[in-house]
Amino acid sequence: MSKSLPKGEFELISWIRRNQGDDPSGGVLVGIGDDCAIVDFSPESFVLVTTDMLMDGRHFRLKDDGPEAVGYKAMGVNISDIAAMAGSPRFAVVSVALPRADAVAVAKGLHGGLKRMADRFGVVMVGGDTNAWDGPLVVSVTLLGEPTMAGAATRSGARAGDVILVPGPLGGSLFNGRHLRPEPRIAEALALAEAASPNAMIDVSDGLASDLGHILEESGGVGAELDADAIPIHPDAVEQSKSYGVPPLEHALHDGEDFELCLTVAPDRADALLASPPPGVQLFRIGEITAAPGLRLRTADGRSIPIEPRGFDHLAGANQ
Repeated sequence: MSKSLPKGEFELISWIRRNQGDDPSGGVLVGIGDDCAIVDFSPESFVLVTTDMLMDGRHFRLKDDGPEAVGYKAMGVNISDIAAMAGSPRFAVVSVALPRADAVAVAKGLHGGLKRMADRFGVVMVGGDTNAWDGPLVVSVTLLGEPTMAGAATRSGARAGDVILVPGPLGGSLFNGRHLRPEPRIAEALALAEAASPNAMIDVSDGLASDLGHILEESGGVGAELDADAIPIHPDAVEQSKSYGVPPLEHALHDGEDFELCLTVAPDRADALLASPPPGVQLFRIGEITAAPGLRLRTADGRSIPIEPRGFDHLAGANQ
């Protein structure tokens, strides 16, 4: 095969983005490359659009987890993308490829989980498509939302000097099944947007290092330094490290599906935010954006160690 072919999931996304072409209507305000697209249907109405597809054997194990847990996660990961843009989720369409042998039972359980998560956040399911086949369960949710009056938070606004914040601990989501129980940070994102107008924001779905790397790339190639002692580590990551021998910090940096927020805020606003966070929102200052490109980890003894993102890549090991 040609060596010019894209390698890995994120290079493929970049290739698609480069070859997509311009929007002649001018209605795409933010396109491929962020947590949601932003489209302009009229001068008064912007819409957030996101979609995620989950597959049995990759994102869940239907036999072990059950269809209701699958539906709950499928809706939740999309709502988390809306949170990453500081928006409010509104309407969803769901497409499924059901395993033929248990199609009706799986569909009922799936709907129960989808609706339970949707109801939590006021999302209305307005349609979709249902198929059955001899393969495994596949679920695709497309979610429409609306930004706040202040506008959507994107990945592309980080500036040198910005403070990097996260509102919760990271790592170990697979260890006790937390990846099946996402907690989309809608309320936190809306509160943070109102209080501090983040320059950039993303949800941590592929791992902190990988997702922060997306912010750095989309923001023009800035860099970041993270403080090793400041990164909050989830108890699940600590427990997982005892079983697998990987340091908890490694889990916090590279495990996926935490569905926490990661945001960058201008220094003066960050100081005020940390001194008086919105009610119910905890914040951890974990580093800062730098003019020098690259992602680095600052250790307690003053060393600066390059971090190579090792987050989840759907195309890792695929034919390139």
